[in-house]
Amino acid sequence: MEQNNSLEENIKLLEEIISKMDNDDVSLEESFKLYSEGKILLDNCRGTIDEVEKKLIEINGIES
Repeated sequence: MEQNNSLEENIKLLEEIISKMDNDDVSLEESFKLYSEGKILLDNCRGTIDEVEKKLIEINGIES
């Protein structure tokens, strides 16, 4: 799995995983795999959002 995707790409991938997991035909093993992939993507999204938030705080602190 590519870990250097943009936030938008990661969100799209998360939506795809959720859609797959909503399918009744997904095995338990596949569900765990999808969950693990989704957790990694979610952590990446949170990291990206945290970085942007820190930059905004820094910018706002400088402009004050």
